[in-house]
Amino acid sequence: MDRVTSDNPPGAAGPDALRPQLPSPLQELADERFARRGLRLLLKRDDLIHPDLPGNKWRKLAPNLAEAAAAGKGTLLTFGGAYSNHLRATAAAGRLLGFATVGVVRGDELAGRPLNPSLRQCAADGMRLRFVDRATYRRKAEPDVLAALAGEDCFVIPEGGSNAAAARGCAALGQELRGVADVAGVACGTGGTLAGLAAGLAAGQQAIGFPVLKGAFLGEEVLRLQQEAFGGRCGDWSLDERFHGGGYAKRPPELEAFAEDFTARHGLPLERLYVAKMLYGLTTLAGEGAFTPGTTVVAVVTGSP
Repeated sequence: MDRVTSDNPPGAAGPDALRPQLPSPLQELADERFARRGLRLLLKRDDLIHPDLPGNKWRKLAPNLAEAAAAGKGTLLTFGGAYSNHLRATAAAGRLLGFATVGVVRGDELAGRPLNPSLRQCAADGMRLRFVDRATYRRKAEPDVLAALAGEDCFVIPEGGSNAAAARGCAALGQELRGVADVAGVACGTGGTLAGLAAGLAAGQQAIGFPVLKGAFLGEEVLRLQQEAFGGRCGDWSLDERFHGGGYAKRPPELEAFAEDFTARHGLPLERLYVAKMLYGLTTLAGEGAFTPGTTVVAVVTGSP
């Protein structure tokens, strides 16, 4: 594996120069599936924070971008699958703030094939794509693999952008919901958003994470991130692992039917990989009587279609 270096200067302006819409808006929905249980449903429209870095991507990337600039690093190197929203957001951040970007993509079998729309956008934003075999990708955090991929000018951001800095950035999401939510639901990929959301909520508020990947591993990762970011477990949080639909990027018929019905009811198209699964989970929980009457449920919309 060849090393990546760059002579480009780091983005000196910082992410706040992009004028994010913070705090993100709250939108109340009249949904009879919640109303008949005595519940309020609000959407936390993090998808409106910034057109190129929406939702939790902004909250997780912004502190990492600030650290990269402070360290004088000119290149951002990160990891993701072929349809990674994180890769796309990192590429956009590099274009907007003057960083070179490198995306290490899982699956060397993709090299030489036509790029899918997500990777095409990464490339259009100037990201250099590196395809590695899946065995190497699994070892991406090991020092020898990182040393082979990244030059001295690289600031390394983990897959999904989830690290201690990202968790601290997402704590602001919980703080924005203090006094608003009794329960806040969020979709989970790598766990950073849930780790920060729960830490930012006040006592008496609850966060529920809905994993979009199959496999009961995320709880340990959320705990690890909270330990690194805050010194230990923070906030009242739990995971409901019933709504991944078979795994990442899986879109079973029942999920499609729910998303289409939700759009017909409320005029809001749903991003399928994360947001639809989370809202499907919250709606199912409401129907199961999981929330006491009078509860205000906030669904965090982390991305747009």
